[in-house]
Amino acid sequence: MLSLTQTRYSTHKARCYITDNKRLFLPLLLLISLAIPASREFTLQALSDAFFQVSVFVAATLLIYYYLIDRLPQLQLSYLRAKSGILEIGFASILGALPGCGGAIIVITQFTKKQASFGSVVAVLTATMGDAAFLLLATRPLDGLLMMVIGVSVGVISGQVVNTFHKSDKFQPTQASDFSEQPQCQPKALIFSRPVWKFALMPSLIVAIVIATNTDLSVFGNVINHGITLFGSIMALFTVVVWALSSKGSSYKQLTSEEAPCNPPSKLTKVLMDTHFVTAWVVASFMLFEVLVNLLGVDLKAWFSEYAYLAPLVAVAIGLLPGCGPQIVVMTLYIQGIIPFSAMAANAISNDGDALFPAIALAPKAALMATVYSTIPALLLGYGLYYYGL
Repeated sequence: MLSLTQTRYSTHKARCYITDNKRLFLPLLLLISLAIPASREFTLQALSDAFFQVSVFVAATLLIYYYLIDRLPQLQLSYLRAKSGILEIGFASILGALPGCGGAIIVITQFTKKQASFGSVVAVLTATMGDAAFLLLATRPLDGLLMMVIGVSVGVISGQVVNTFHKSDKFQPTQASDFSEQPQCQPKALIFSRPVWKFALMPSLIVAIVIATNTDLSVFGNVINHGITLFGSIMALFTVVVWALSSKGSSYKQLTSEEAPCNPPSKLTKVLMDTHFVTAWVVASFMLFEVLVNLLGVDLKAWFSEYAYLAPLVAVAIGLLPGCGPQIVVMTLYIQGIIPFSAMAANAISNDGDALFPAIALAPKAALMATVYSTIPALLLGYGLYYYGL
């Protein structure tokens, strides 16, 4: 009787997990698109493009990034502030410009511990691009480096201006807080994906580099060409499924930001979680684009060309949303040549990535005001670049 009750409970729990996990809608929609003849071809191509043009390069970039970042010392902002205010703001901006949200979360944590000024919070949130930086660096490295330089510069100026007009402890919580991820068990899907990626990464990277050189794969024969497309689509679908099963996916935060891995995570675990997250949102963006163009006949490029003056404003508005997911959509539109550099830059300055979640939880007033303050330079930069035709 006990085992029957336990079985019923487990079944009920599994049903609740499936119905409540909104992440599962994406792989479900992909499977439906693959099953429909009218959408099968562009779905396969979109999945393959997402894997070879984005996922592989993001995974390779992340491996290099996390290897290097482990060897960089984490300085205390309070020490730098005692030496010079500009040192604190400058270092906070550099931490924000680093790909991902880790640097921004470090500054937010030190601010809640009363070790950093409010200006450093504005600086780091202004400079950060979140996980969208990985996507830009992997696909357009020169644009990515340029955007990081712009982010640091705007972050330093914004942070210094804020500290000039506000006390350093402005909007600081009355009691020191700490933000740390609690150890969690790794999802089985994530554990299962490790050997798959270890086996597939290097050959996939070779194929991705060949594709990046604009080599026509048909010269190798239709069988190889179709085989590469099929392999890329399978890997992309596999990655999206793992992403969907790696979280409860019941809240906005769980949809738009990365799920916290075990603490401390291994480099490979962190690489895979970041790669899965970026891939899922890129696939969603690619599919949205393909559906609008192929099934609904919408010409996004023509729309943004006709209403180009609205692109920076729309990008800044999306940047106000917490989490990295919506920002990856904007970055994908830029990489596909749909929106101009000015709109992408405006979004990069405006968005705060995943760091806004702990900021809202621990210092809501600081989070709100920092977001408002970062919007001003985002609009100025976006429309300044738009004026010069970028």
